[in-house]
Amino acid sequence: MYVTVVYVHVKPEHVADFIDAIRLNHEGSVREPGNLRFDILQSADDPTRFVAYEAYSDEAAAKAHKETPHYLAWRAKAEAWMAEPRRGVRYDGLFPADEPRV
Repeated sequence: MYVTVVYVHVKPEHVADFIDAIRLNHEGSVREPGNLRFDILQSADDPTRFVAYEAYSDEAAAKAHKETPHYLAWRAKAEAWMAEPRRGVRYDGLFPADEPRV
């Protein structure tokens, strides 16, 4: 799995806007070829902080996501709502493995 964990800090006055926009991005992303997970989390302690857990079957599928209309629309809207630049951290997914279970 090709996994990216994205950390987002949103300006307080734009939390509701961000949630609406990221929901549309999520709904499009989970239908993409190669998408395994696209989870959006909001901090229980600080509602202005979000995490996106994005898992794709491979790097090509993850890169294709960044060219989709729903992602581009989200990015264009959400960029100005962020309190600081979002930060993506890349991981290799180990488990669950894609291999068939015996």
